[in-house]
Amino acid sequence: MQFSILERWRIWRDRKLASPEFQRWAADFPLTRWEASRRARGLFDITAGFVYSQILYACVELDVFNRLAAGSQTAAELAEHMGMSITAADRLLRAAVAIDLLERRGEHGYGLGRLGIALPGNPGIAAMVKHHRMLYHDLYDPLALFRGELGETELSRYWSYACSPNPAADDDQRVAEYSTLMSASSGFVAEDALDAYSLREHRCLMDVGGGEGRFLMQVAQRYSDLKLMLFDLPAVVERAATHFGDVGLAQRIQVHGGNLKTDALPKGADVISLVRVILDHNDDGALHILRAVRMALPPGGTLLVIEPMSETPGAEPVGDAYFGLYLLAMGSGRTRPPRELNAMLTAAGFDEMHMVRTRRPLQTRLIVARVAKH
Repeated sequence: MQFSILERWRIWRDRKLASPEFQRWAADFPLTRWEASRRARGLFDITAGFVYSQILYACVELDVFNRLAAGSQTAAELAEHMGMSITAADRLLRAAVAIDLLERRGEHGYGLGRLGIALPGNPGIAAMVKHHRMLYHDLYDPLALFRGELGETELSRYWSYACSPNPAADDDQRVAEYSTLMSASSGFVAEDALDAYSLREHRCLMDVGGGEGRFLMQVAQRYSDLKLMLFDLPAVVERAATHFGDVGLAQRIQVHGGNLKTDALPKGADVISLVRVILDHNDDGALHILRAVRMALPPGGTLLVIEPMSETPGAEPVGDAYFGLYLLAMGSGRTRPPRELNAMLTAAGFDEMHMVRTRRPLQTRLIVARVAKH
């Protein structure tokens, strides 16, 4: 293979930087010592990442963060609740301090740390941490996962609608499991999307694939005059209708049950939202959904695509590493960069697309697509 001058220089550079002699020199030389140390720490953190995640899981499972939200406690005070000896409890708490989940308070006390302070009062985060037990199981042999040798995975069984030719056949228990998790983990996403895009110019919003209606309930709180519709699997919208009734929204939100893979969407909305829907589907399925949405919208109608995306500046590990492997284990879908989503939207018949800035792009990005008025 013939290499360009630039590529030959890169090969020489990589060999030089990778040599033990250069790495020892860089670790000792004052002008490079900090960078060498930073890179070594970064590599070690990747190596130890699974250990860190298990420390977080243990603290969530033991409800440590909610307990410390009421005030600092010692290992002796927490040990009985944690079901372990004081020595073991102290070991776990010290480990949590080391990764900024907790912090030391005085000589023996522990309190919430810089990262752990986000956990109390946010059940969606805790729910996802517990849910990851299935992902860790599917990643026990990552090469087998990438090669497609695992067969059915834990996540594909859990998110059964994603790969099923007839997702409407799921029983109530299975629907309840994944619908509850989606609802619990969607609070920040809905908040950031609604802060980024105003719905005041619209008269009727339909949330497609909206689960138990968490997004629509937050919309209803902000826009009292906006008509609302929900489309999802029949068993899912039954659960949503119950929730709407519990909060006094039964008369305001119309629910429509159907199979997004086979049924036409109801018409009547001038804006449709897809919140974390497109990334769950492979390209053919995603394009089918976008075309179905286009058919349901009137001239001048608007689509909101709300989800984490690939190649997000500053959040590449979230879109390309975390969601890349999560969706691989799930058996369907992938995160896409905005340019690919825009191309799919064009192929589906949308005429104008633009990105809207959001508060936390690592988990929520927003593309607004419009249908031509004529």
